[in-house]
Amino acid sequence: MTTEQNYDALFAGVIGQEYQLLKLLSPLSAQMSHLVGCTVATHAAIAEQPLQVVELGGGTGITTLAILSQHDNLTVLSIDNEPVMQNQAKQHLHAWFAQQKVTFCGDDALTALRAIPTASVDVVASAYTLHNFSDDYRALVITESLRILKAGGHFINGDRYALDEVSRHTRLIQEEVSGYFKVLIGLQKLDVLEHWIVHLFSDESANHIMRETSALAQLKAAGFVDIKLSHRQQVNALVTAVKPALDML
Repeated sequence: MTTEQNYDALFAGVIGQEYQLLKLLSPLSAQMSHLVGCTVATHAAIAEQPLQVVELGGGTGITTLAILSQHDNLTVLSIDNEPVMQNQAKQHLHAWFAQQKVTFCGDDALTALRAIPTASVDVVASAYTLHNFSDDYRALVITESLRILKAGGHFINGDRYALDEVSRHTRLIQEEVSGYFKVLIGLQKLDVLEHWIVHLFSDESANHIMRETSALAQLKAAGFVDIKLSHRQQVNALVTAVKPALDML
């Protein structure tokens, strides 16, 4: 498994300035992508056959690379319907693509999931994608994620899970916004600052925000078991869940 130092060196070489900016702007996001990769790797390490991993919202490849770099006993289908971002991922991950370790799908998450056969996937993984969905769409994505997983398969998501205590959550968001200004004004990247602030308004809107208790309840309602939230850092957390074994269905 890749050490922290080697991990950062790998990302600096493959994704370069983009990863370095993410670490400055949202260091916890970079850490959460790393954690998703490590969590997938724990399952790959004990699997008899290469894990079939579906990644929701591959973006420019930061989390995809985190998964691929942590263990060799897996393949990834990276789903993202933003062609500019996915084209960057294809460039970043061309070595893994050449080895047939990663393939790409340009459909939206729900369309892509509905095209995947039932009980055919070992892991559904994601980082900072589900919080972008409206609550209704997210519920459908979670239902389809359960369907495509094999019995005992794993759902792994590093994301923005809002605190149930609204006042405390608001204070954390205020601190987050202050950090954006400090970093991006210093770098003279006002266009990026505008983008992040506008996007944050969407993240925090009533029909998008993933409040911790309701988000975990949504997984339970879909049929997942062994649902856990861990590694909380401010508004970020890792959520894992399991599709029940056949004798539990």
